[in-house]
This record gives sequence, structure tokens and C-alpha cells, in this order.
Amino acid sequence: MPWVPSCEGEVPTLGYQVADWMMANLSAPDAPEAEPFVPTAEQVDFLAGLYEIDPHTCNRLRHRALLSRPRGWGKSPFAAAISIAEMCGPVLCDGWGADGQPVGCSWQDRMYARVSIAAATQDQAIDNTWSAVLSMLDGAPACDNYDIIPGITQVTCPRGCVQFITASAGSAKGKRSVAAIMDQTETWLPGNGGVRLAQTLRNNATKLGGVTIETPNAYTVGERSVAEQSQKFADDAAAGHIKAQAAVSLLYSHRGAPWETDIGDWDSLIAGLRVAYGDSSAHPGGCVIHDPPCPPGWVDLERIAVDFWDTSNDPEVMRADFLNQIVSASNAWLTEPQLRAAAAPDVTVDGREPVTLGFDGSEGRKEGVADATVLIGYSVRRRHIFRIGIWQQPEGPAGAGWRPPRLEIEQAVEHAFRDYNVVGFYADPSAGWAQDVKTWEARWGRRLKARMSAAEPIRYRQRDVTATCEAFSELKSEILRGDVTYDGHPQMTAHMLHARKDPRRGGYVLTKPADQQDTAKIDACWGAMMAYRAGLDATGKPGVSATGGRHVPRRLY
Repeated sequence: MPWVPSCEGEVPTLGYQVADWMMANLSAPDAPEAEPFVPTAEQVDFLAGLYEIDPHTCNRLRHRALLSRPRGWGKSPFAAAISIAEMCGPVLCDGWGADGQPVGCSWQDRMYARVSIAAATQDQAIDNTWSAVLSMLDGAPACDNYDIIPGITQVTCPRGCVQFITASAGSAKGKRSVAAIMDQTETWLPGNGGVRLAQTLRNNATKLGGVTIETPNAYTVGERSVAEQSQKFADDAAAGHIKAQAAVSLLYSHRGAPWETDIGDWDSLIAGLRVAYGDSSAHPGGCVIHDPPCPPGWVDLERIAVDFWDTSNDPEVMRADFLNQIVSASNAWLTEPQLRAAAAPDVTVDGREPVTLGFDGSEGRKEGVADATVLIGYSVRRRHIFRIGIWQQPEGPAGAGWRPPRLEIEQAVEHAFRDYNVVGFYADPSAGWAQDVKTWEARWGRRLKARMSAAEPIRYRQRDVTATCEAFSELKSEILRGDVTYDGHPQMTAHMLHARKDPRRGGYVLTKPADQQDTAKIDACWGAMMAYRAGLDATGKPGVSATGGRHVPRRLY
């Protein structure tokens, strides 16, 4: 019979059966006396999503998952429990019962169930999830129920095993793993083989219809870790840039403290930690993610808060480890919390108020990935940066042979001068756009109040390094003070988060991360800087202070 929901809004899942199986078969890790492992309500919610079933095909919907929580939340024991369940538990749907609910069966009913626990290094694999596997099987009913034999390097039963591997992707290639636990993927980088291992494990799971599960802490923006790549996939899925069938295959569960958490204020810090730790919080008030709050857990939030105030600890590392807030590289121009504070997506720009433009052009490339071409606006009166157009090479095969759409870009410039009171326009003429800049100067140069020079009012000269350094530094200061906002567009945000400070004699300019020359985009930062500098140069000029006029929605291309 087909699936029959037992209540309105129910989705078919084996997650609750898997939770029951864990409680009946596994021991609580490191407990002073033998007691069963009991997942928290938060963990059961994750299992319900992980083991959701397609009501039409009986297949699992999730092919990959990510569970990001702070240190001490309990990711390793929980991942260990999942790995053992994948070897022996009812993780597959064998059809629908008489009540219309899914009937669970194990991988071993269909094939040999090999489960991999992977980490960047052997010590990492052993110290975290693998040690929890052995602890949870010590004296556990599962050993008798399924003839499990725990060993130093693998756990075996007649038709399955759990084993750990490290970031040597070649050793994992070809192994038919039905599931892989990918531990601390914020440390899986291109340089240590982690990215290649992740691809290998996903390919192995694809062959069998299996699953990969990441358990990272907060990653550092720009390192291109596996966790950061998964975040991008989740963001693209949420924005509708991924086909629906692929988007639903990812279960992405990241929770950190609110960005407004003030680590210098005790009450704010404790409140942020309570959000980040959820059910594992030992705070007397219990967690704050369920209504009513769950009973207190095991993490001493006050103890963690004290360490935040230890001046020998790096605040950014503490934020990543214990607030689970995604942090930026030490040489980042702006951090994600700073950008979030500056985002003002509801600001609209009036058609008569003075606006300046910044343009950074690029050409297509036969090899590698082209830079983006951007046209950025700056409202002199509102002190607000906004995206008019960002054109960048699509990823994958769709980007082969890509070149900026010149006609569309020229039309965007035309529309900007038609729809806004443009009083300044600075443009970088490099990368094949010199003739276009000359054309724009001939057509609109006379109406501009901000001028790079009398002869060439639009042409921006990057050789004036000191002025460029000052503009970037001043723009950052204005953003941090809250005096300048931006539209919060995802493309603008990505470009700003990629930007790195490159020291120069006069200060710094912005460059791409050293290991992402072909992938990271920062062109919108340069466009914003040129628009902002034009705004500074235009301020105080006759007619620039004019306000009011008709409302014109911003055009996005």
C-alpha cells in the first residue's frame, strides 16, 4: 500500500526508527556506568531529516548531509552512532506497512555494509569519531545482537564493517562504502588532500545510493575547505541556482550564535552560547531552540565564557570553536559579521539624488576563469553602495569560452545614466575596455562633477597607489562605523568576503586569496571603491546636494 501520513504535514522518515534502534543497541559514550545512548531532541530532528523517504519511490532523499555545531556539542558520539546504525540499523525503506508508514531494513539485507570514518589525519580520525565508536560498543547490546567484533582499526560483523581512513584519497577510491562520516571538514583543504578525499567518498556513495555526512566546526572564509564548499552548495540551493532534485539531496544543518552576540558582555555571551549549544547546554534554563526549552545538557557555558575573557586566547578562534560563527582570514578586508551589520537591502535610490558609478571590466580567457565585470552604484546622499550589474563566468561546462556580454553591459551603463542623477563615474579601462571608456567620456563626461582629470574624467588610474590605498581604508572605516551601507546582494557579499589586504607603501590594496586566483572574485570591491571615491570627489560640488525627485527602482542585470 502507498504511504499514508498519520497527521497533517507529516513526511515519511525512518529517523525515529533509527533513534529507537540507537537507544536499544548502543551505550552512552564514556558514561561511568553502563547506560543506553539517548539522542537529544535536536539530534532526533536531524535524524528525521537525514532519513527522510521519497513517498513515491521509497528511496532516501538525502545523499549528503552536514551537521555543524560548536566544540563539545556531541558531534563525534552522534556521528559514531550514525555510523554503527548505517552498518546494522534500519536505515533503508523496505516498503510501507499496514499502517502506511515506512518499514525499515538494513544495508546488510541487500549487500555488504562498509562504513568509512574519514578525517584529514589519522590522529584526528582516532581521537574523535573512531574513539566514540569503540566506547559506544563497549558492553553494548549491539555486539550480541549483530555479532559485532570491535577492533583497533575496524569494527566488523558478518556482513558489514566500520573502518577509519585518512586524507589519502587513493586508498579510499573504489571501496564500496554505503556511508562515510567526514569528520571536521573545516580542516579538509586542497593542500592536504581533503577536497580530493571528499570527492572520492561522495563518488563511492553514489555508486551504491549511499550517503556522506560532514561534521565540521565553523570554517575560515577563503580557505576553500570542504565545509566551505558545502556552505556554497547550500547557499546556491537556497537561492534557487541548483536544480530542485539536487538541492533536496543535501541536508544542511549549521547553527551558531547570533552575529550580534557581544563577547565582551557576559549576559550577551551566555545567551549566544545557549543558542549555539542548544540541547547540550547545561544552563539551568535549558536550551532555547525548543518550546518549551529542553532539560539542561552537559556543556558548562559559564566555563566556556570565562575562557573567552582570557586575554591569551584568540577571540576569532574562540568564536569559531565555541560560538560556531564562521570567521574570516586574518588578512580579510571585511568579516561576515561586519558585512551583515552593513547590509541594508531595503534601501532604494531616488532617481534625482546624486549617484556615482564604479566600473571594473574583464575579458574572457581561454584557460582558467575570467574575472568578473561589474558596475556598482553609490548614493552620495544615502551613502549606500548598490549593485547595478555583476557579470561573471558561470561555473562548470556552461562557462567554457565565456566572454562578458558587451552589449548588455553597454546597455546597463546607458540605463544608469538615464535613470539616475549620475555625478561621477570612475572606470578601470584595462582588460580591453579602454575604447569603451573613451566613448563614455565623450558622451557623458561634461555632466560629471567628479573627474579624474580634465581630459579623462572617467578613466581610473590604478597607478595612483596611494590614493587607492586611502580609498579602500576609508571605505572600510566608513562601513565599520555604520556610515556606509550596501545592498547585501549575495554576489556583492561573496566578492567582499574574498578580498584580502595586500600591504603597500601607502597602506594596502585588495587582492584575491593567494590560492584562489582563478576562482575567487573581488571585482565588486574595486567597483565599489571607485564609486565611493567618485562620491567623495563629487561631494560639495555645485548641484550635488540636490535631493528629492521621482522614485526609480534599481535595475539589476
